[in-house]
Amino acid sequence: MAADTEGKIGKGQVEGYLQSELRNRGTLLFVLIDSEVSDTDESARLVRAAESAGASAILVGGSSATDQMELSVVTGEIKKSTQRIPVILFPGNVTGVVPSADAILFSSLLNSENPYFVTQAQALGAPSVAKFGLEPLPTAYLVIGEGTTAWFVGGARGIPHDKPKIAAAYSLAAQFLGMRFVYLEAGSGAKTSVSPEMVRTVRKAFGGFLIVGGGIRDAATAAALSDAGADALVVGTLVEGGDSAEGGRRLGEIAGAIGGSRNGSRSDGTGGP
Repeated sequence: MAADTEGKIGKGQVEGYLQSELRNRGTLLFVLIDSEVSDTDESARLVRAAESAGASAILVGGSSATDQMELSVVTGEIKKSTQRIPVILFPGNVTGVVPSADAILFSSLLNSENPYFVTQAQALGAPSVAKFGLEPLPTAYLVIGEGTTAWFVGGARGIPHDKPKIAAAYSLAAQFLGMRFVYLEAGSGAKTSVSPEMVRTVRKAFGGFLIVGGGIRDAATAAALSDAGADALVVGTLVEGGDSAEGGRRLGEIAGAIGGSRNGSRSDGTGGP
């Protein structure tokens, strides 16, 4: 995958880079930085910890991020701090669309009961995505369970943790609509992660890039989700605040547990890309 003259992944190259990383490394690690929790100094520390642990991308945003100016400043500082990996916006609303990033998870919250989060916010944000030159990664965002910020803010009809076939049906619909990414979200700080059974069921139905986040706090959970077929795992609150050395160590353990693990079966029966 081509990079710019400084060795960083450039705009328009992110999706190809992620697919290349997936083929070469197995399940990937994404580190989520919430601009409302982390200031510029904290964000720079998290970037260093993420790259040291072997993360493949930095996500910036969150369900409750409303200060667009702060987000823009933090995103710019994060981009300056990265050595190579791309910075991808993870917006909860139009206020999450800012310059300086390489790409954006251009998401539709498919199981929201509020049409604003299904299509209206996307229509409002699209001109800014084009203006800022962000690479859009077409993503179906699915909230699993209830009681989290993503569930509340997004007005989601949360998919029960024990109903994997519902998640698979939404994911297949997303594929038919042309979305190349699905993000199964248990929620930031969730008490439980998406189950391996749900990931495995979705993997069989959906042939695109499968992201899983929320409640992933240890290597054993990460390994189980990787084995079930997740293409990328998102870790956030694990590394925010607290002991930076401990957070970095746990990130490294998670990265080590998932690297090269591709036992999940895709819908095309190949078992991987």
